[in-house]
Amino acid sequence: MSLNQAGYIDLQVNGYGGVDFNGPDLNAEALHRACAKLLADGVSGILATVITDEIESMEQRLARLVSFREQDSLIADMILGVHIEGPFINELAGFVGAHPPTAVRSANLRTMHRLLDAAKGLTSIVTLAPERDPEFKVTRMLAENNICVSAGHCDASLDQLNGAIDAGLSMFTHLGNGCPLQMHRHDNIIQRALSRSDRLWIGLIADGVHVPWPALGNYLSAAGDDRCVVVSDAISAAGLGPGSYKLGEQNVIVDSTGATWSADRSHLVGSSCPMHIAAKNLKQHCDLSDEQIANLTRRNPQKILSSLSSRLRFNG
Repeated sequence: MSLNQAGYIDLQVNGYGGVDFNGPDLNAEALHRACAKLLADGVSGILATVITDEIESMEQRLARLVSFREQDSLIADMILGVHIEGPFINELAGFVGAHPPTAVRSANLRTMHRLLDAAKGLTSIVTLAPERDPEFKVTRMLAENNICVSAGHCDASLDQLNGAIDAGLSMFTHLGNGCPLQMHRHDNIIQRALSRSDRLWIGLIADGVHVPWPALGNYLSAAGDDRCVVVSDAISAAGLGPGSYKLGEQNVIVDSTGATWSADRSHLVGSSCPMHIAAKNLKQHCDLSDEQIANLTRRNPQKILSSLSSRLRFNG
């Protein structure tokens, strides 16, 4: 399938339609079913996302996705690459989000290469914390290998953010999330990232839960729809409504508003909002034009992927 088709391009999908991409029991039939559901919901392509865990578990999840993709043409068409989110993130409460703190570690080249090898050339985006990447060695290596490096679950200072950008950082993962509910009202990671939106793609979740609509509108106005990209950050609950679901080993409760809570209700765990609902939200709550929505959900994600290696199976 070509990215030039009209469907949504979602750069961060942890699961969909009852299927958990990080689950230990994921099989080819279930992944095919999730891809068919994504296609039916108007999505042309995704980056399957693997989140922080012990390195061996992350390797197994990546290798499983690669194997299933090689066996099934629908999976191959839908999964354009993988997004590795962690484990090189900030382990402090709030910044770590739904990622297990015990599996978080500082960035190092050896571990990064293990994950890249498991993904067999399909890695498109790596989310890490710049302040956990000593001398930005991993950022520089990834950028030199034409992999998009995205800051996320981080509290990088402006100097650290600038240093990472100079080393090749080019994106920020789900701005306004992966950070504490309460921070300094002026000097915080959201403001720092927005101040560098001329050099960074700004990722946003448009479900009204992760970021309230007035704040999302402000972020879009500050960065511009030509520098932002909407992702679902979908988990297995996406498109299914309230209930109990899984993300890896974590139990997730989806309430009547669609919010995806950890079992103890202390923090959100991904999203249950499909891209076609996010697009409707952007029109209804942010008063965006069809052209602006197309930029956020189709064209800008395509630009990001088009800038990467030709190893990805699409026509840029």
